[in-house]
Amino acid sequence: MRYSTLLLLSIASAGFIAATANAAPVTYKVDPSHTFPSFEADHMGISVWRGKMNKNSGTIVYDKAAGTGTVDIAIDLAAIDFGQDQLNKWAMGKDFFDVKKNPKATFKGMFDAPANGVPTQVVGELTLHGVTKPMTLKINQLKCVPHPMLKRELCGADAVGTFNRDDFGLAAGKDWGFKMNVDLRIQVEAVAEK
Repeated sequence: MRYSTLLLLSIASAGFIAATANAAPVTYKVDPSHTFPSFEADHMGISVWRGKMNKNSGTIVYDKAAGTGTVDIAIDLAAIDFGQDQLNKWAMGKDFFDVKKNPKATFKGMFDAPANGVPTQVVGELTLHGVTKPMTLKINQLKCVPHPMLKRELCGADAVGTFNRDDFGLAAGKDWGFKMNVDLRIQVEAVAEK
């Protein structure tokens, strides 16, 4: 084999190895001080109640080159915030979330349907109140940038989905005309591990 052919093969191999190394999945830890899942739920068919979850954790594995990865989020249900203390206390009690028995909600899924290399949804499962059901979150935005202070990569996303709370045994108010659908919105930021 001629020297020039060997040189070209070596350069091509080195380029492939470098591209493969750059395409490796990266693990990100959810930043709980910048991540607050929120929700909207019907109140007797006359108004919409909004709330958020103030404490959460999780890990995201993301391969930017392939547009693939996984999401694993845990939400502390004792950190629910309707903006009304009495309602928060009731929601944590045995008549609704029963946080002593079911302290967390979890969402686990995989990135899917990439467009221009960026996933447009997360297909997974929501576990709530001891029940697990399939759920798909639509990704409205996903972007990664260098974190200006930590000098590591920071990724953020906005994702939305809807579920029926009755499917999870959370039917409070149904007999009074409350609609059972809940709109979930997750604004998440996550920092690459060291």
